[in-house]
Amino acid sequence: MPNSKKGFIPYANEVNSFSIGELTVENRLDRVSISGSIELTKDKEGLQYAYELKRIIDSTIAELKNKDLPEHIEIAPVEMVENPFS
Repeated sequence: MPNSKKGFIPYANEVNSFSIGELTVENRLDRVSISGSIELTKDKEGLQYAYELKRIIDSTIAELKNKDLPEHIEIAPVEMVENPFS
């Protein structure tokens, strides 16, 4: 389910990307990237954001616990390509 918080399965694909507040979560086959910032305000929206963030972290931990993990993986640098549309 691309761009869906509900269908997020860590490390399952290279297409999931969504936001929680100003926080961006990107799914990859070898990592889950979380960038940006989030304010967990003392209101219903803050509580909702906290639960969404917790669900992402909990599902990521559950996925990692079930694997035979190496000590460290090397992440290949991003290769920049020329924009074919410019």
